[in-house]
Amino acid sequence: MSTERETALLAGGCFWGMQDLIRRHPGVTMTRVGYTGGTVTNATYEDLKTGQSGHAESIQIQFDPAETSYRAILELFFQIHDPTTVDRQGNDRGPQYRSAVFYLSEDQKKIAEDTIADVEASGLWPGKVVTEVTPASDFWEAEPAHQDYLLRIPHGYTCHFPRPNWVLPKRAATMAAGE
Repeated sequence: MSTERETALLAGGCFWGMQDLIRRHPGVTMTRVGYTGGTVTNATYEDLKTGQSGHAESIQIQFDPAETSYRAILELFFQIHDPTTVDRQGNDRGPQYRSAVFYLSEDQKKIAEDTIADVEASGLWPGKVVTEVTPASDFWEAEPAHQDYLLRIPHGYTCHFPRPNWVLPKRAATMAAGE
């Protein structure tokens, strides 16, 4: 394991299930849940739950690029949540439950856009991908009660699950190049 770390910031509905599944991915070294994409400084769950702060429940992921890639993290992300529902995952509804990739570099933006194009071309989801790709803003760590929730409450609420045999194919090189 190298000492180099990269960070990903994703939103895909309730952060409890996202954290529980993503933490298990080989190469992920740390996860924490919080709020990003909004306008309130030092956002809390009280700010988020109104749907008015602009924040999304999100997960900050630290990973070892020698063991996994940003692309692999995104492929898992698109497997465990439904990227075709606007402002909704499972029973959770509102803009705070939107699907979003908050990129930290232009390279992450390009990888996210390419991965979304592959998801669209794959036909694995029944509708159009509505995942936002937007620059990362401040990440406000959620309250302790939300951190590692499904580790502490193993049968707690989640609307995320791995889909068996779900493998995202890459588009042909000519399609990816826009030809």
